Amino acid sequence: MGANSSSISELPENEYLKKLSGAEPISENDPFWNQLLSFSFTTPTNSADLKLLEEATVSICKSLVEKNPRTGNLGSLVKVFLSRTKELKISAECQNHLFIWQARNALFIICCLLKVFISRMSEEELQVHFTYEEKAPGSYGTECEDLIEELLCCLIQLIVEIPLLDITYSISLEAVTTLIVFLSCQLFHKEILRESIIHKYLMHGRCLPYTSRLVKTLLYNFIRQERSPPPGTHVFQQQTDGGGLLYGIASGVATGLWTVFTLGGVGSKPSPQQEQCSPLANQSLLLLLVLANLTDAPDTPNPYRQAIMSFKNTQDSTAFSSSNPHAFQINFNSLYTALCEQQKSDQATLLLYMLLHQNGNVRTYVLARTDIENLVLPILEILYHVEERNSHHVYMALIILLILTEDDGFNRSIHEVILKNITWYAERVLTEISLGSLLILVVIRTIQYNMTRTRDKYLHTNCLAALANMSAQFRSLHQYAAQRIISLFSLLSKKHNKVLEQATQSLRGSLGSNDSPLPDYAQDLNVIEEVIRMMLEIINSCLTNSLHHNPNLVYALLYKRDLFEQFRTHPSFQDIMQNIDLVISFFSSRLEQAGAELSVERVLEIIKQGAVALPKDRLRKFPELKFKYVEEEQPEEFFIPYVWSLVYNSAVALYWNPHDIQLFTMDSG
Repeated sequence: MGANSSSISELPENEYLKKLSGAEPISENDPFWNQLLSFSFTTPTNSADLKLLEEATVSICKSLVEKNPRTGNLGSLVKVFLSRTKELKISAECQNHLFIWQARNALFIICCLLKVFISRMSEEELQVHFTYEEKAPGSYGTECEDLIEELLCCLIQLIVEIPLLDITYSISLEAVTTLIVFLSCQLFHKEILRESIIHKYLMHGRCLPYTSRLVKTLLYNFIRQERSPPPGTHVFQQQTDGGGLLYGIASGVATGLWTVFTLGGVGSKPSPQQEQCSPLANQSLLLLLVLANLTDAPDTPNPYRQAIMSFKNTQDSTAFSSSNPHAFQINFNSLYTALCEQQKSDQATLLLYMLLHQNGNVRTYVLARTDIENLVLPILEILYHVEERNSHHVYMALIILLILTEDDGFNRSIHEVILKNITWYAERVLTEISLGSLLILVVIRTIQYNMTRTRDKYLHTNCLAALANMSAQFRSLHQYAAQRIISLFSLLSKKHNKVLEQATQSLRGSLGSNDSPLPDYAQDLNVIEEVIRMMLEIINSCLTNSLHHNPNLVYALLYKRDLFEQFRTHPSFQDIMQNIDLVISFFSSRLEQAGAELSVERVLEIIKQGAVALPKDRLRKFPELKFKYVEEEQPEEFFIPYVWSLVYNSAVALYWNPHDIQLFTMDSG
């Protein structure tokens, strides 16, 4: 970089980059560094742009990997950066553009080089590149052995201490991204890393005291969603006679004419999506998720996860527990608003899951909100558009619903929230519906989609568990929601009959032939009967606990009463069918007494009157349906690949060659 480079294609021949990657050691006090760091551009905001940069500089990086153990130039560059960060806070306060600009450039080069180094070597080999110091052959300075730790600690200090201004936005973003790159060694291992040099530095020693401040800052970066300042904000105005993609601006530093380069072309305008997003918020959230999912050390639990599990609301005046030194306070109202607004992204949904599952303070706060629809509706949209989402995102959304439905207060309150005109629900015009009824509709739709497409038992189980948790609190179910409950039972009934018929035919056919093994229809039948049993329990739970609140469900039940006939004597369903059979018989009798040709309104009126007249003691009591979400054993086997797939696929992430990735296959993200 530095002077005399006018395009990306010329970077491999750039004299400053060639010297950096050459065979001669460069002292950290050499004027060369001022020349190298005299370039300006806006940070690339997508992996395609970064791919262009990486492809142009691959020869430089390879040369440095080869020669750095003898020259120590990477270490010198790091020391130059470290020396310049000592005055960053003052520079920000004094609006010292030049100082911040060069420090940011140094970090950008370090980050680009580090990514290549980590993808090509082990952590032990990486340490060798950081431990060079010009002394007697074969001896290393003890201070240099901690250069990685010093850099990590410096990056964390930069993130938590430097105020976020237009002129510091770029270096703050680069610091967050560089920490992600430091941790990206996981991408190049098939197995989950349980022992890592970088993890050790971050969870012990000099970095440890900054744990809570780092987590808090990353959360606030996510909450604030600060957009990237327009190109040129942190530098002087672009030269009017400029051309090409990259300018040498050594002369510009002297004259005050700074230039701007973007990988997409000089002066190119960002897309509407780029204008609306916040690269810093996105990267901060990704880093937070990566840190929270680091595996515990043999002697210490993950401090970043501890911080996420224990932080409290700024309104909470209770004392912190002495057992957790990483606890802190944050504004829950701002956090809740950000979580509601950002649920279209996988990473925001994953953060919401983690907070609800692991932080009791957040869960209690969320469940006490009187505007819970602001959080639930985006989650329902994720499930509604299941065809467009990856399976992990759908699972997270579903588990969030399951966690919420563990609370009886939530299950009651969602039926009190009335929504108008749900435009994204296309199957039927919903001009007015309760949040509870809409939730039921979306979950049932997810079950039906799963039955015809993915056939995932885990998805079925969690959908039904959420419905079961809500069933005792069903109130004033919308006519369409009641119909869909019975329609789902009808679909299951048909599927049951079909598999039963296939099993019978297969058994008959096998009597005359023993050439091929029989399909396992017994297992299929068992799975379907488990789901049917669950649906009957959900219907029964509603009837026994809130019959008088749900005339539409009784109406739908009577309308499709023939569906239940075959299950009355079935040994797997006899007990649970008693109440349903009683309700059908009781209300059928009252309707017969009322005569024929009854209008819908008259039928509903008879049902409401009958609900009051039906003696409650005639309905058999069953144990309350309550399902609690339990995280799988070794959850890191799921979450770590998932988080890194989000990093890999992020629009503002660094580019990694897909052929180098070992943690997951390219279609698993």
